[in-house]
Amino acid sequence: MKENTIEKAQVITTVADKIIEQLAATGVKFVFGIPGDSNLPLVESIRKQNNIRFILTRHEGTAAFMAGAYGKLTGEVAACLSIAGPGATNLITGLVDATADGAPALALVGQISQVLLGSEHLQEIDEIEIFAPFTVYHETIAKPKQAIRATIMALKNAYSHRGAAMLSLPTDILSEKSDDKIWLPDEHIFKTGIVPSDTDIDSASITINKSKKPLLFIGWGARDAREEAIRLAEKIKSPIATTSRAKGVIPETHPLAVGVLGSLGTLCAAQAVTKSDLIIIAGSSFREKNLLHGIPVIQIDINGVHLGKSFPVKVGMEGDAKLALGELEKKVSRKIPDKEYFEHIGKLKEEQLADIKKDAMDTSVPVSPGYVIQAIKKHAKKDALITVDSGDHTYWFYKRYLCDGEQTLFSSNMGSMAFAFPASMAGQLIYPDRQVICITGDGGFAMLMADFTTAVFNKLPVKVIIFNDGMLKNIKKEQEMYGYKAFGIEFINPDFADFAISCGGEGFRVERPEELDSAIEQAFSSTRPSIVDVVIDKAKMLMPVISTKT
Repeated sequence: MKENTIEKAQVITTVADKIIEQLAATGVKFVFGIPGDSNLPLVESIRKQNNIRFILTRHEGTAAFMAGAYGKLTGEVAACLSIAGPGATNLITGLVDATADGAPALALVGQISQVLLGSEHLQEIDEIEIFAPFTVYHETIAKPKQAIRATIMALKNAYSHRGAAMLSLPTDILSEKSDDKIWLPDEHIFKTGIVPSDTDIDSASITINKSKKPLLFIGWGARDAREEAIRLAEKIKSPIATTSRAKGVIPETHPLAVGVLGSLGTLCAAQAVTKSDLIIIAGSSFREKNLLHGIPVIQIDINGVHLGKSFPVKVGMEGDAKLALGELEKKVSRKIPDKEYFEHIGKLKEEQLADIKKDAMDTSVPVSPGYVIQAIKKHAKKDALITVDSGDHTYWFYKRYLCDGEQTLFSSNMGSMAFAFPASMAGQLIYPDRQVICITGDGGFAMLMADFTTAVFNKLPVKVIIFNDGMLKNIKKEQEMYGYKAFGIEFINPDFADFAISCGGEGFRVERPEELDSAIEQAFSSTRPSIVDVVIDKAKMLMPVISTKT
């Protein structure tokens, strides 16, 4: 008995220490969030080590969006941290966005002491029940011996099911002693690519060889398959369209590129699909069935549930898009391009370029949104990361900005306002030497604008372009589309440029087109976070090319 007492007295590490040690061992580099009473043992454990960096945010929503964006960009897990009660519920939108877009993330959610659960204590909520619908794993660590296993299970599920995992962490359990050994990640966490079966590859190859006007349609799941996609398209003489989320995966200046297909997309992409006789979809479940016009489909997706989910497919291939496209390119026959088909596409691309040129020359006052987009393009670097928020500016960007090496990031399935700015901060942490541009509206930016100070404090030189029209212009557009009168959509904005300066960043206000180039040039050359606040024309709006109703 005396020996056991001595052994226990020698244990100096806590459950919180072990959770952080295990996360660090598996490669987690960042925790975003806010400290508080119910997570303080975990915060102390983060403080005592040097492998994981803690980023204090002004709102838990920012923390969750940053963790999700990190997962989207890297395929790796970052964590967001909150207290119980309101801190926990503030994480929800960002975690829903991560799971909906298939991004691994981890929420470390503080909880009141376990001995107080069920007593209607301050900030007590049923965290498991609340988080269960939108997380791929959710568990309470109720005993010290659970800590390592549950942490590993949360990470395994985040990677395997591509979504947000959540651990509910009662503060009294976090403080308990634990000397459990961490698990080696090489022995417990596995991320493998899946090659579709030879039968499916052969069947798809035969179908492609029979077609005369195939079209390759690239989604986010094929974001690492640029070379494979281009080689296949060049061999079978296929135009290449992308989903909005995959914009930039294929350089839109490539001779075979036709741009984005969908409500945010180009007429060229829509017509290329309409005139094709086979669509090869790689890495997307694509919900807009009506745009496919009943044309035969080959679909490749890592998640078999997505195959044929929204439309019938001739050949469904479960597997990694990059590996599948590489195998297809080896087996298909080389084609001769259909002259009439490509002449039609060429005319539409010329019309799109004419629209872009017209935007670049539009020096009307107030500033045209299209003029802003082309000014950004002029100053953006080839390898820029561009995060895009939801709003009317989204249409202008996706329809009129030609990506030629730039990478884009978007809240795809949720279309959440306020995503772009937190995502830009995550992107700058991942890529400290790259130009990171945030394109946002005044409505979306204002939701989490307090975290501009987070960018300043952490020396993240993100460049924020705000389309400032004093209204939710996209909502106005929707009201008009459905026959409603505009209502409840106007607001008063602060001077965002002055706000940026007051936070310690750079701020530039643009009210006339001749001021824009200089403002963007100064902002983009600054080593500090910068805002370019552009007062834009309220009347100019872009509508979807074709209806997306099913």
